Amino acid sequence: MQLSMTRPAASARAALQGSGLAELPALVAVAAILAWLAVAHPALLPTWAPWDFSWTEFLASVLGAWWYARGVARAPAASRPSLWRQAAFAIGLGLIYVVLLTHFEYMAQHMFFLNRVQSLVLLHLGPFLVALAWPGAELLRWMPEPARRFARSAALRRLGRGLQQPALAAVLFVGLIYLWLIPPVHFRAMLDPTLYDLMNWSMVVAGLLFWCLVLDPRPPAEARASFAVRMIATVLVMFPQILLGAFLTFSDTTLYSYYDLCGRLFPSMGALTDQHIGGIILWIPGAMMSSIAFLLVLNRVRIFEDRLPALELPDEKDRTIVVAASWTGR
Repeated sequence: MQLSMTRPAASARAALQGSGLAELPALVAVAAILAWLAVAHPALLPTWAPWDFSWTEFLASVLGAWWYARGVARAPAASRPSLWRQAAFAIGLGLIYVVLLTHFEYMAQHMFFLNRVQSLVLLHLGPFLVALAWPGAELLRWMPEPARRFARSAALRRLGRGLQQPALAAVLFVGLIYLWLIPPVHFRAMLDPTLYDLMNWSMVVAGLLFWCLVLDPRPPAEARASFAVRMIATVLVMFPQILLGAFLTFSDTTLYSYYDLCGRLFPSMGALTDQHIGGIILWIPGAMMSSIAFLLVLNRVRIFEDRLPALELPDEKDRTIVVAASWTGR
C-alpha cells in the first residue's frame, strides 16, 4: 500500500521537475526577499542586486536565464547550440540585467550620457546578442506548459508577424529613440515610474523585434524577410540615429533639464558636455551596430549560397557545373 502511494507522488514530482515549474517557489521567495531589502535595507544589497526592484524585470531576466540553461542541458547533442551562441545569450541577457536592475540604473538616472549607455544596451547590444544566439528552441524546451502554449499561440504569432514587417520594425526601432528623446517626453518619463518602465520595456521589445528580423539564421523561404531587405533595413535605421546623435553632439542648447533638477552624478561635468557625450554614444556605437549587422547578413548570404547544390547548365550537362557561391571568388 505504501509503495502504491509512493509511486504516484514520485511521478508527480518528476512531472513537476520536467515542467519548468519546480524552481518557481524558490525563485519567488528570493525575489520577495530582494524586493523587501531594496525598500527596507538597500545599503545591505551587493552591487549586483536590484537597486530599484522590479518584479517583471527580475523574473523575466532570471527565468529567461534558467529556462535557457535547462533547455540547453536537455537538448540532444546534435542540436545543442554552439558555445559562442550560448555565450552570446548569456552576455546579452546579462547586460540587460546590469543596466536595469543593478546600481547602474541609479547612475543612468543622474547622467544623460549614462542614460544613453543604458538605451544603447536595451535597444542595441543586449537584443542584438540575444537575437544572434537565436534561443527560441532552448527556451521552449524548459518553459512551463502554460507559457509554452502562450508562446506558440496563433494570436501571438500573428502579432509577431505584424510587428516584424520590415518597414514597421524599422520605424518602431528608430521611432522609439526619437520619441523618448523629445525633451518634454523624456522629462516626464524620468519622473514617472510607470512611464519609465514603459520606456525601458519598449526599447527591449523593439530591439528584439528588429534584430531577430535582421539576424534570422533561417533560409529566406522560412525567414520574415529576404537577405536584401534585411541589409537595406540595417542601413535605413543607421542614418536617423546619426542625424539625431550629431544634433545632440553639436547643439549649443541644453535640452534635458531633468538631470540638472535631480542632481548630476558628476557635478563637475556641465550639462552641455553631458549632452554632447550622450549624442556621441547615440551617433557612433548605434551606427556601428548597424554596420556589424549588415556584414553578418552579408556573410549569411555567402553561407546560404555555399550550401546550395551545384547547378548544371541544361545545354552543357556533361562538362560544366556552376557553383551558386562563385561570386565570392572561392
